[in-house]
Amino acid sequence: MDYLHNPYTSNRLATFARNGMVATSQPLAAQAGLDILKRGGNAIDAAIATAACLTVVEPTSNGIGGDAFALVWVNGQLHGLNASGTAPKNISIEALKERGYESIPKYGLIPVTVPGVPAAWAELSKRFGKLPLTDVLQPAIEYAQNGFPLSPILGKYWKGAYNNYKKNLIGEEFASWFETYAPNGRPPEIGELWRSEDHARTLQSIAETNAESFYRGELADKIISYIEQYDGFLSAEDLANYKPEWVEPISVNYRGYDVWEIPPNGQGLVALMALKMLDGFELTEKESVETYHKQIEAMKLAFADGKTYITDPKEMSRSVEQLMSEKYMNERRSLIGNEALMPEPGTPPSGGTVYLATADEEGNMVSFIQSNYFGFGSGNVVPGTGIGLQNRGFDFSMDPTHENALRPGKKPFHTIIPGFLTKNGEAVGPFGVMGGFMQPQGHVQVVMNTVDFHLNPQAALDAPRWQWVEGKKIHVEHSFPQHIAQALSRKGHDIQVALDSGGFGRGQMIWRNPNTGVLIGGTEHRTDGAIAAY
Repeated sequence: MDYLHNPYTSNRLATFARNGMVATSQPLAAQAGLDILKRGGNAIDAAIATAACLTVVEPTSNGIGGDAFALVWVNGQLHGLNASGTAPKNISIEALKERGYESIPKYGLIPVTVPGVPAAWAELSKRFGKLPLTDVLQPAIEYAQNGFPLSPILGKYWKGAYNNYKKNLIGEEFASWFETYAPNGRPPEIGELWRSEDHARTLQSIAETNAESFYRGELADKIISYIEQYDGFLSAEDLANYKPEWVEPISVNYRGYDVWEIPPNGQGLVALMALKMLDGFELTEKESVETYHKQIEAMKLAFADGKTYITDPKEMSRSVEQLMSEKYMNERRSLIGNEALMPEPGTPPSGGTVYLATADEEGNMVSFIQSNYFGFGSGNVVPGTGIGLQNRGFDFSMDPTHENALRPGKKPFHTIIPGFLTKNGEAVGPFGVMGGFMQPQGHVQVVMNTVDFHLNPQAALDAPRWQWVEGKKIHVEHSFPQHIAQALSRKGHDIQVALDSGGFGRGQMIWRNPNTGVLIGGTEHRTDGAIAAY
């Protein structure tokens, strides 16, 4: 537990508390979760309250019509919840080709899959919560009814999304998005109040019915009426048949710590494969060209396999065990040499997003992530509800031979992943780094910052990041050490310095001191991050 005492802190100090902690990307949502803890709720109630609040106070990254995943530590055991949705039962590659599509569009009703967020809240509340869902969702309802002022980074992304949608979303089916999120014919400004009574009514209905109204009631009727009006594929049967799944988390042991992820269809396996490759190297110095080079090469190899083999687990041709077998990982590790390689998938043996972390004084801890994808999602808002529908179907392939090929009722390759760290069977705590394909890369970097380089949670998050993009192209933050960037370039990496840090992920971490129970939190400077604690 060297990170608990490491003097290096970066520009900001880690947060310490004893009774409870909530870390997320928006201060109002973090405070909402803390208020629930103080009212007698546990870490699960706080996670739900924070998540619901984020659909109101950070709609640029998530919404009621998105998907969610959670890792929940209760009574010394880690539980996984997969609340990602499936493709509609009546969609297919053939059906899209008949409509003239050769690829899946990013926006509109075609890429809409079944939303899992409301079911995730209800399922977590039913199994582990202490307070009624009506109490837990109340802070989000009040912000939707009464409004809240936009924070700086939120305002930046809201304006960017508006400009993008104004240019690309042509058609009356998108009118409700502009009515909801640009009610005065423009996006709200930083510091300006925004409210949505439609959103408040929808949250109230979800709370009072434990999400039944969303899948089999009044909200479901509104969703399907809208989709049928504009010739979408999602049906009442798709909503009515949906249930989130409790899953067994997967892990690797990395230098004495167990790193946990949600199994496929999420991309957490990519982070675990990269860490397993890196575990075979001695990496003692953080600011070293060899450390960064090996991190990048391992991540490229893991992504090459992940993008080839990860999909709905019922349709994967290679299992998690096969992809992470010692023999195969040794083969992949052996490819890492002195020069940058062009990543290619191997042959294993046959066989926009918000993140939050919560902890309470009872020892419960939650790692939770939810997203609409590409910011606001599909651009479709169900009129009168505030429900912005996700566009996760965009990640399906139109190639029928691909592992992740579009098929009815199938879950797509999913980018959002919560993480969790344990040691010797005891919880260290939840962590996550949101942001598309940056997420497993962020997981690897913050885990190594903690385990290898003994940085406290705040320093682990603040450290400059790199991101593999494609081929040999690597983006690095403007604060990344220039001499190391130059050395990586000499090894064949195509290094590009990014002036905006928005694409390097936005993370949160909460560690627990095993000796005292004291909580140590870190939050992200790349967003409006905040920790609420007491």
